[in-house]
Amino acid sequence: MGPSQRSSAPPFTVMEIVARANALKQTGRSVLTLCVGEPGGGAPSPVRQAAREALDSSLAYSDPDGLVELREAISGHYSTRYGVAVDPARIVVTTGASGGFLAAFVAAFDAGDRVAVARPGYPAYRNTLESLGCVPVDVSAGPRQAFGLTLAALQQAHRQQRLNGVVIASPSNPTGSLTVELPQILSWCAEEGIRVLSDEIYHGITFGSAIVSTAATDPWAITIGSFSKYWGMTGWRLGWLVLPADLRSAASAVAGNLALCAPVLSQRAAVAAFTPQAYRECEERVANLALARAHLLDRFDDLGFMQSAPMDGAFYLWAQLAPDAPRSPEYCARLLQETGVALAPGTDFDQHDGDRWVRLSFSPGLDTVRQACDRIARNH
Repeated sequence: MGPSQRSSAPPFTVMEIVARANALKQTGRSVLTLCVGEPGGGAPSPVRQAAREALDSSLAYSDPDGLVELREAISGHYSTRYGVAVDPARIVVTTGASGGFLAAFVAAFDAGDRVAVARPGYPAYRNTLESLGCVPVDVSAGPRQAFGLTLAALQQAHRQQRLNGVVIASPSNPTGSLTVELPQILSWCAEEGIRVLSDEIYHGITFGSAIVSTAATDPWAITIGSFSKYWGMTGWRLGWLVLPADLRSAASAVAGNLALCAPVLSQRAAVAAFTPQAYRECEERVANLALARAHLLDRFDDLGFMQSAPMDGAFYLWAQLAPDAPRSPEYCARLLQETGVALAPGTDFDQHDGDRWVRLSFSPGLDTVRQACDRIARNH
């Protein structure tokens, strides 16, 4: 019998690094894990307290679209952070941003539809689209494009064969870059009838650059948000969609069929993520990330890399290996064994050129990054 063809998504190479790192830890080695995008510190204290209090409630199923009070709180977030009014009725709470992407892809695209994705980019976009019978179209977002999608590159792909959609991540994983031409891209996509899915899960983590949500500028775009990164709630598995009017019912129905509702304990606790104290704690974490980023920039020449993406936001350094270095999977395996520093191989994010790139996550904060830089520099 065997598995279906649509289930043949490639595994993340980084998980092999994680497994090796865990094995080394069990032997007593000191390991610095900079290969995963998981903020240190966990959820803000008001969220944790709200979760403790919620344990005394029934925790029955919520409305399939999410608790009304949570959707209203998310709507308020768009008002305070972006100055835009988002009707809570447009918001669907999902099981992480990953659940949101699946519901959005199913609602927006049919099998055979062509959807542009940045290369390098988050591999789950491509893998999920392929499993649904869609055609992911690689659009270069490397050094020549300042590590971001450009209007010219999208137009070229569209001329070759019509695009039905485009996934934009700004800030991006793995590069941390912002999509500088976002307004022009949104305008062109609206003219051409190309659906935009805007991955905004790293919003709130930027370093000096102003950022705008597509929920404020494009009524036809699907906006994806998450509590995982800015709020440090990765394991709580909670995200949301802001949906255009023409997809509201379809995406809601798909999300409800996939999961009935998002985890209710997480939903009840997440209402407290929008309190002043929670925001303060999140901003303190971002300030620490800024220090870690600054340290990486100061030490970059000591690490043996050639060039890097600009690190406008998120918490990643996307760095090119030296010409005499081995391929990135071998480089990362050797670096882990010799120094105890775990990085992510670029092959997970770029099937063409990723063997010459690595991703370093500075999400653990300044102290861990300082130690990692010392070890990498000594090994270089």
